[in-house]
Amino acid sequence: MLVLIPLLPFAGFVINAFVGRRLSKTVSGGLACLVMVAAFLVAAITGWTVISGGHAIEQTLFTWLPSGDLQIPFALRVDPLATVMILVVTGIGALIHVYSIGYMHEETDGEYARYFSYLNLFASFMLVLVLGANFPVMFIGWEGVGLCSYLLIGFWFRKKPAADAGKKAFVVNRIGDFGFILGMLLLFASFHTLDFQGVALAAAARAPETATFGLMTAATLLLFLGATGKSAQIPLYVWLPDAMEGPTPVSALIHAATMVTAGVYMIARNAVLFSHAPTTLAVVAGIGVATALMAGTIGLVQNDIKRVLAYSTVSQLGYMFLAMGMGAYAAGIFHLYTHAFFKALLFLGSGAVIHALAGEQDLRNMGGLKKALPVTYWTFLTGAIAIAGVPPLSGFFSKDEILFRTFTGTAVNGWNGRPLLWLIGIVTSLLTATYMFRLVFMAFHGERRHDAPAAPVRPEEEEPGAPVPPLPGPVYSDLPAVDRTHGATHASHAHEGAHLHDAPPSMAIPLIVLAIGSIVAGFIGVPHAIWGSNRIETFLDPSFEVSREAAATEPGAPLVDVPPAAEPHEDTGRELTLMAVSTGIAFAGIGIAMYFWLRNRAASDRMARRFAALHRLLLNKYYVDEIYDAAVVQPIRLLSTSGLWKGVDVGIIDGAVNGVGLSVGAGSRGLRRAQTGSVRTYAASLFLGVVLILGWYLWR
Repeated sequence: MLVLIPLLPFAGFVINAFVGRRLSKTVSGGLACLVMVAAFLVAAITGWTVISGGHAIEQTLFTWLPSGDLQIPFALRVDPLATVMILVVTGIGALIHVYSIGYMHEETDGEYARYFSYLNLFASFMLVLVLGANFPVMFIGWEGVGLCSYLLIGFWFRKKPAADAGKKAFVVNRIGDFGFILGMLLLFASFHTLDFQGVALAAAARAPETATFGLMTAATLLLFLGATGKSAQIPLYVWLPDAMEGPTPVSALIHAATMVTAGVYMIARNAVLFSHAPTTLAVVAGIGVATALMAGTIGLVQNDIKRVLAYSTVSQLGYMFLAMGMGAYAAGIFHLYTHAFFKALLFLGSGAVIHALAGEQDLRNMGGLKKALPVTYWTFLTGAIAIAGVPPLSGFFSKDEILFRTFTGTAVNGWNGRPLLWLIGIVTSLLTATYMFRLVFMAFHGERRHDAPAAPVRPEEEEPGAPVPPLPGPVYSDLPAVDRTHGATHASHAHEGAHLHDAPPSMAIPLIVLAIGSIVAGFIGVPHAIWGSNRIETFLDPSFEVSREAAATEPGAPLVDVPPAAEPHEDTGRELTLMAVSTGIAFAGIGIAMYFWLRNRAASDRMARRFAALHRLLLNKYYVDEIYDAAVVQPIRLLSTSGLWKGVDVGIIDGAVNGVGLSVGAGSRGLRRAQTGSVRTYAASLFLGVVLILGWYLWR
């Protein structure tokens, strides 16, 4: 049944892509949701088989790449790690599909079907990535989600910012993918296999590279480069905030359940390999915590509701990489799992706000929405409490587990940086609670700070190639990503705030389900210190070791066991203390947000003026995009428009290609003269040919 899990969404893509324009919105949207629900049911049955049987399931469909030593079967494999991932992708993905029915209803039938075809294809490729039993099969899904991110982020391609954001995501991810490919090639050259179990077995037979920069360190660093692209870590995170130009459900799908978690999953899938490269783990932890802190500070001052959530995603991904770098693979996947619930909830909740306000995304033009949008408010508040780390919601358990494992981790190559990493993690947790409740208070509390739902949304021309009229300057000066979703039709619904409406049922039901998940999802990882059993860690641990079955196939291989991480219940007192600290930090962040953005807005304005330079630096995202433009884009453009383009591209490359074409053309013109159409000429040619051949043989 494994192949059905990615095949069902792919079937939905095929139908909507080829005949969707002839179908009604009800049929195309319903079909896309139906195949996702069916995929979830198959995933649940498969997951139950893994849970009850305690073993992995593998299905080989055919031999894909047979070439000498390179024997790559198209094989799918589900183990405890893949079980968690397929349930997240299909479950959260199905809810996002249902939500999209209401959110995208203003689109034409053809555009509606195109949207759902892309959404189904995205889910299908992500499931291939997760279920792949070897690197090449994973890479199909890896590249597929990159393609779909381009299609979905740039869904409204006639809007220049959306088209540019899609291209940016595609190009930045190609940089990371280059590292991924080199890492795969290096592993094959060394281990002569690209199967995950085979690589793990070969790595386990070697000693960890604690004092040397060896093959496994080089390969894992290259793989991590690929992970930084997909999972938006320094220095390749810049595409993800711009991805907000796509429809809000796309933001939820990319940020919560699919693409951005691919890098985290890839490291967890190769835990044995990474555990034998401690230098790489130190780099992973350092990059992760630096990304978490940087994104948290940027999110503190952003005014676009979706941009705040985007930088929140970058920060939470940093937390997951911190866990991976500390060798706490189960804790990182646990946070990936809980994050899928509350981040999907927050993005879809922001979409409900945008839906009600006819496209408004600027927090400074919101406020007072609590009474008008009760379902949206209470579900959004649940997600904010969860991500802040307030017990007993899901984010508390997973975030606390990462911080505890960071504090109690082991030194890497003699450098014991865990206290510093833990401290930065705690500061980031404070920032998370602060900027999330800043968003809640600015959007839902107080008084409306605008008489009408701000400006009309960016116009979208229906005619292909029609010019897009210029946007009014002051309206969009602080709105880098404005949803085009609901146009002028919905502007009347919120005119002067008189007819604000809460999310319709197709949008409200996913919000409620995700809110319930954000509350209860963490209870499968209750730590031992508070009388839990941390069942998810026990369930996932076999996925981070060499399977006994694989080890039995090569009895002569000396397995080198990776030192296990410290058990969380070894020091209950210390864990309870750290738990109390993280809880106090969460409430402190909420208190700071309450003081500055609920009780005393003037104080926040005074702080911004007092630290104007710092505020400007954070508001402009540390000028990273400008630095990249000056250091990379402009030099390449300069070279391209001068000597490099004219000399190499036009002179050599185009000259060679055009030269081949001219040579073939000249030769064909000569041969064309022999084609006279005269039967006598052809007969004479045949006779002459026979004479020449006979003469040659007689002469020999």
